[in-house]
Amino acid sequence: MHARIALDGRAGTLRVSGAGLPVVELVRTAGTPADEHTPIGTRKAARLTLTVDGAPAVIRPSRGRLLRRSYRVDVRAGGFRYRLVPCSYAESRLTRDGRRIGTLDSSGDGRVTDEWDAGPTPLDLAVGTALAAAFGTGAAPWWETLGDIVSELVAP
Repeated sequence: MHARIALDGRAGTLRVSGAGLPVVELVRTAGTPADEHTPIGTRKAARLTLTVDGAPAVIRPSRGRLLRRSYRVDVRAGGFRYRLVPCSYAESRLTRDGRRIGTLDSSGDGRVTDEWDAGPTPLDLAVGTALAAAFGTGAAPWWETLGDIVSELVAP
């Protein structure tokens, strides 16, 4: 299975499709100013609409602050709970119902590299790819982020 990714961060649209895959679409509400740090343009759930094969799905991105976990994105789709959460500087792990199923890497440029623990289902692949493309992957550890904040506050 191969996913095709169409990401337009400026317009706030993402579409993941491919032979044998459910179509996943994520759309930022029209008129919402784009956040430059998030490929889809926002981390506010109220400003995002997610559909999987035409059916509405629930998406809850966290705010993205100090801790890596604060960059997690939760989705309910197809009767499953998915979570994408950073696990290193560049990568994030994808879980389905609390079980790790793969590791994804995306710098926010509309390309995603994936490594699966076992063969992913079409839904796993489509949802995971969409989340990685829409929000990017990876994050610095908390202590490094805190050090950056402190150095900015004390710098002349």
